[in-house]
Amino acid sequence: MKRSDSNSSPPDGRPGMTAGPRPVLELGRFDNSDFDRGAPRSVELLWLIVRGIFFYSRIPLPSAIKVFWLRVFGAKIGRGVVLRSRVNVTFPWRLECGDHTWIGDEVQILSLAPVKIGANVCISQRAFLCTGSHDFDSSRFSLVTAPITIGDGCWVCAQAFVGPGVELGSGSRCLPCAAVSKSVAPGTTVGGVPAREVRG
Repeated sequence: MKRSDSNSSPPDGRPGMTAGPRPVLELGRFDNSDFDRGAPRSVELLWLIVRGIFFYSRIPLPSAIKVFWLRVFGAKIGRGVVLRSRVNVTFPWRLECGDHTWIGDEVQILSLAPVKIGANVCISQRAFLCTGSHDFDSSRFSLVTAPITIGDGCWVCAQAFVGPGVELGSGSRCLPCAAVSKSVAPGTTVGGVPAREVRG
């Protein structure tokens, strides 16, 4: 994980897990000026315009149009990818997606760090792939980022949350509304908050 600033080092490497009293947040001191956005601000502005026109529309535009624009802005998108309405990708230049993957309506992909989605993956409606968080043990609430990797043949069900640094093994499944903060082994089904393995 990348940290902009931290006043302490949590023992297990996760933000907000240090024992004892935490510093009082001073959000006026928040500073992410050292965060690498991966592209010039002018490119980011152009992407915001394109996203507003072709991705936020409630009109179900053909996937090919949206795939075209993602590729223009640096995304690596495979063949036969389906993108439904109102998919929100923060930085397309940090997105990679394999062949024949489906991304459902209103899926959120916060790609502050790389997001790699395999082939034949289904990401259902309103799922949230979130590569960014904050260090709760820093008074500056410092930005923390880490990549997400989703293996081939996975299913991220509706409204599931997949957090920074998570790897979903091939053929795994996250049940609806699951909050996944730890990596998932191949072929495993997880559900709940926080997500745990579900048997049967």
